[in-house]
Amino acid sequence: MTLAFSETKPWIRRFRPASEARTQLVCLPHAGGSAPFFLPMTKSLSPETDVLAVQYPGRQDRRDEKGIPSIPRLADAVARELLEWADRPMTLFGHSMGASVAFEVARRLRDADVEVLGLIVSGRCAPPCRCIARRRLFTDEDILRNVRKLSGTDSEVLGDEDVVRMILPALRNDYSAVLSYRSEPGATVPYPIVSLMGDSDPQVPVIDARPWADHTESTFDMHVFPGGHFYLNDQHADVARTVRHHINRWSTADALRDRVA
Repeated sequence: MTLAFSETKPWIRRFRPASEARTQLVCLPHAGGSAPFFLPMTKSLSPETDVLAVQYPGRQDRRDEKGIPSIPRLADAVARELLEWADRPMTLFGHSMGASVAFEVARRLRDADVEVLGLIVSGRCAPPCRCIARRRLFTDEDILRNVRKLSGTDSEVLGDEDVVRMILPALRNDYSAVLSYRSEPGATVPYPIVSLMGDSDPQVPVIDARPWADHTESTFDMHVFPGGHFYLNDQHADVARTVRHHINRWSTADALRDRVA
C-alpha cells in the first residue's frame, strides 16, 4: 500500500484516514513489531473509527534511528506524539509489549487534554508482568527461540540469515525494554480496561491476565479467543468485532455521562 505522506509521520501511521470518524483507535505493536501489523484492524474498523498505528524507532523505515529500550521512556514519547493527533475520543489498543506501553501511555494522558475512552490490552499479563522474566533471555538465540515459540514470525523468515540480521536489533531493544519494565506498585488508570487473550498462549496464561482488573478505577472485561500468543492473526474478524463493540459502548452519550457523573 502506498501511504499518503500527508497522513503519516515517523511515529504515527494512518493507513486509511477517516477524518469523519467519531473516535480514534491507537494501536501499539508487540516486541519486534511494527505499525503494518495493524493493517487488518484498520481495514475492519475504518471509516467508522480512525485507526492510528504507532511505529517505534529502530525498525523498517525507522531502522536507522536508535531504539528506546525502556517502556516508560517509550510511553513518554508516544504520549507526547499523541497530543498532536487527539482531536477525538481515543481508545488505546496494545498487543503483548504494546499492552504495557499502552497502559503507561494511558497513565500519562490522564492529566492531559485528551479524552481517553478505554484501554484494550492483548496477550499480556497484568502488572507487575513477569511472564517473560520467568526465563532470562540474554542471547540472540534465546530471543529467536522465544519468538519462534510464540509463532509471531514465520519460521521460514527466521531461517533467513539476512532477515534475522535486519530484525534482531529491534528485537534486542524491545526484549530489553520488556525485561526491565516494572510498573509502579498499585498503578491504575481511570478508564475501562478490556483484556483479550488466546486460550493456548504459551507465554501468558489467562489467569495472569485477570489481575488487570486491579489496575482500572472503572470497569473490567475479558475475552478469550482460540489460539496462542498471536491469536488475533487467526481470529481477526472476532477480535475486530470485539474492539468495535467496546469502542461503541464507551463512546455512547450515556456511557460518557456515567463516567463524569
